[in-house]
Amino acid sequence: MSEVSDTNDSDSGVSRKGGGSAFERQWHYLPPVPINVSPFFSWPPDPKRMIRWVLDRWFALAENSILIIVASISWFWFQPPLEEAKTLSLGWILPMYARNFVLLLIVAGGLHLYFHGAKRQGKKLKYDGRDLRRDARAFTFNNQVVDNMFWSLGSGVFFWTGFEVLMFWAMANGYAPILLWADNPIWFIALFFLTPIWISFHFYWIHRFLHWPPLYRLAHALHHRNTNVGPWSGFSMHPIEHLLFLSSILIHFVVAAHPLHILFHMQHQALTAATSHTGFEGLLVADKNRLALGTFHHQMHHRYFECNYGNLEVPWDKWFGSFHDGTEEADARMKERRLRMMGGGY
Repeated sequence: MSEVSDTNDSDSGVSRKGGGSAFERQWHYLPPVPINVSPFFSWPPDPKRMIRWVLDRWFALAENSILIIVASISWFWFQPPLEEAKTLSLGWILPMYARNFVLLLIVAGGLHLYFHGAKRQGKKLKYDGRDLRRDARAFTFNNQVVDNMFWSLGSGVFFWTGFEVLMFWAMANGYAPILLWADNPIWFIALFFLTPIWISFHFYWIHRFLHWPPLYRLAHALHHRNTNVGPWSGFSMHPIEHLLFLSSILIHFVVAAHPLHILFHMQHQALTAATSHTGFEGLLVADKNRLALGTFHHQMHHRYFECNYGNLEVPWDKWFGSFHDGTEEADARMKERRLRMMGGGY
């Protein structure tokens, strides 16, 4: 996830129309750099930035705060009672599948129509100036958006719902521990804050595994067809990648959770895949960035492949030397690293 900014296109970064360094010329819009990782993993400690990091992500209009609301609505109005989950039945599984299908259609589809269909924001805060690809044989159906929708709504929603079914069935039958508000209200709340950190931890290692050449060719290459991304690109994955990517939820066979935590966790993985791949830094309202969306950090991974395998919550990339912070110096280091890796490519 990206740092929330309230600056506009003119003072939060630079729109490139020729000129600048070779690195800068690759991008239509370059946000403020260097990119910073979580202040909770930075030295020296910066309490002010720590507080802002939390406030921006949880107590403002942001992905996490919106997803808390979405998960709560899902739990109270669109989730079958846990008692029903004791027995596997299409009667309670199909409504969950339909709910998840509609959620992804609304979020990814809505963002696509706004940014790439109607182009309501033009190219303001758009990292890559190119349009999404049509008539491209690299994609299923020769169309990037149709390809991405096919894998997201087909394989993606299937595995998303499958993991939810597994967890609710396990909870209902006593195979997975359940946490109730009355058991420990502080831990109940803390789990929401810890979930994105665990997802970040898990994502880095799964993602590095997916870049192992045999597995990359078999599965992850499908996701990396998208060198320029749109909202449907984020959840467009091979079934093997969906299985691995969404497996972070299995921690709750050990760490007790409420069904609400399960919904939040799974929706976080599926829906932020769409928001983080919009291709735009954020949503402008009255020329102000009101909602942080696509991250330049991950946009560079799609362009350069061998950098920024994780995200900013847990900075494994920085610790293992694969972090690209958006500066020319980092770009030079990445090129040197790629040269060392040549010979074992994909």
